[in-house]
Amino acid sequence: MQHSTFLVAAFSLCAIGCWAAQPSERVFFAFDDESIPWRSNLKLTMVAADKHPANPVLRRGPEGAPDHGHAVMYGSVLRVGGKFRMWYLGMSQTKIEKGQAPGYWRPMCYAESDDGVHWVKPELGLVEFNGSKQNNICLIEGEPFSFTRVDDFLTVLHEPEEPDPSRRYKCAFIAHVPFDEVRGGRSPIGPNEKRWGSFVCATSADGLRWKVVGDRPMNAGGERFEVSGLYRFGGFYYASGQLLSPWLFRPDGGDIGRAMRVYRSADFVHWDPTTALGFARPGQLIAQPLPGQQTHMGAGVWNRGNVLIGIYGQWQDAPERPPKGAKSHLLGTRVDLGFIVSNDGIHWREPAPDFKIIARGKEGEWDSIALLQAHAFANVGEQTCLWYSHWDCDGEFRNQDIGLATLRRDGFGCLSAIKSDAPAACETAFFDSGKNAKLFINATGVSVASPLKIELLDEKLKVINSASVTESETRVHVMPLPKGRIAVRVSFARGGAARLYAIYVSPQ
Repeated sequence: MQHSTFLVAAFSLCAIGCWAAQPSERVFFAFDDESIPWRSNLKLTMVAADKHPANPVLRRGPEGAPDHGHAVMYGSVLRVGGKFRMWYLGMSQTKIEKGQAPGYWRPMCYAESDDGVHWVKPELGLVEFNGSKQNNICLIEGEPFSFTRVDDFLTVLHEPEEPDPSRRYKCAFIAHVPFDEVRGGRSPIGPNEKRWGSFVCATSADGLRWKVVGDRPMNAGGERFEVSGLYRFGGFYYASGQLLSPWLFRPDGGDIGRAMRVYRSADFVHWDPTTALGFARPGQLIAQPLPGQQTHMGAGVWNRGNVLIGIYGQWQDAPERPPKGAKSHLLGTRVDLGFIVSNDGIHWREPAPDFKIIARGKEGEWDSIALLQAHAFANVGEQTCLWYSHWDCDGEFRNQDIGLATLRRDGFGCLSAIKSDAPAACETAFFDSGKNAKLFINATGVSVASPLKIELLDEKLKVINSASVTESETRVHVMPLPKGRIAVRVSFARGGAARLYAIYVSPQ
């Protein structure tokens, strides 16, 4: 990956927002076997992201700052009005007490950037901290007060078309709420804790001043749910996150450890009490589960209009239980970041089980222990950007900062021929093409001598039009599409080295 031109060239090109590329665009990714179910002599190769040489790109603040203890990308990055906006968790403490930082409060901090690499923490003047309002803490108002004190993962969603200006920014976060403030009582299952990680929602007009919404924490009286994801897909808002045994079970009723659970709401205020098991690692579901394998904190989600991409924590327990008196009960736990996909917002799967989209660094590197995913994605020029964070679960407070990783634009995975001297092809699922829609291809290894043949198929699999792609680009225009229900067939030239990353159907 060539990083030298990343800062200047890539970010000077037309950028696409982080939360959704183009809502009306349909993307057929190579790794999505529901969008491209039909394949012959093709293999999928997933691609790991490259870590940016400037990492970590956002560091902890100086002594006295709200993020002096750590700056963690348990948060979101959105591109709004030509500027990158980041919401992340800060912490001022630099010591762990009894496995939990004191105060149960990690403020929602805010930063801005023009290029996604160099960040500024503006003085918002909204919240008093250490006797001053000269800090980058966002204001969250609500009753009771404990609902406004963020403890863990926060996710921000921007909906500029929302008719109510005060609701154009939405967020969900975890607040540790005392039991006497939980409306609905404690969970009927699980241990009787003194405090409860509750899912809280808030809305904002500007993303800086927030108000808690809803008549109660969504999970009051039910499960101990740790929300980590917020996205809108179809007619519902979905909140995904982490549940663990004893609140969560395998389908057969057995313990599962940490896994991804999904709630839904039609209006962002009232959340349905039923839930769905969104994702668990293969080793959690086999007859004899693999020891210590878990799914950490659900997934950071990128809504691409017709499909959702997710990055989740591949949790692995320490080989041995930490000794008595260790600084952290998680000593020896390690977490890499895996890759999942969903076509309905509910059920998620790994295109390649246990593939690491971002692996933790080598011993001694800044991100060597455990990684944390975020809702932080962007297509910028020829690059896809992913922000992530390091977590020192060993309890030393080392290097808990925020990093950036990059890929070829939408280059998460590609299809290529297994046997190059044999025919190879794939076909998309049928879709409805609107008026003036156009077809684009993202591929490499393509030339005049080794083209990709593109054919449009009707519902009887009859070819109605065809063209050839001879350029290795991230977005090559192929042809206009007829209005109606069609599919796309892509045939690979024999002896070639073509790699297909994505097919785009765009109204523009």
